[in-house]
Amino acid sequence: MLYPLIDPVLIAIGPVKIHWYGLMYLIAFGLAFLLGSIRANKANSGWKPEEVSDVIFFGALGVVLGGRLGSVFFYHFSDFLQDPLMLFRI
Repeated sequence: MLYPLIDPVLIAIGPVKIHWYGLMYLIAFGLAFLLGSIRANKANSGWKPEEVSDVIFFGALGVVLGGRLGSVFFYHFSDFLQDPLMLFRI
């Protein structure tokens, strides 16, 4: 099967690179926050706007930490075995 050759980097400004998947995460969390806030403001929703922002924050934190753990354990496990502190390096 042939795949299109799409550059994973959306914008590169010097050493700073913005990847497509990062933009998609930003859009997804933004839309989830917007939708959650709209629903929380409705009467008898059972949610407070502060709770929506907490859920979004912890969801984003889980995505970042889970992505790092998955990357290290699936793609760099041999490096991790030699230097376990590499898990905490950017």
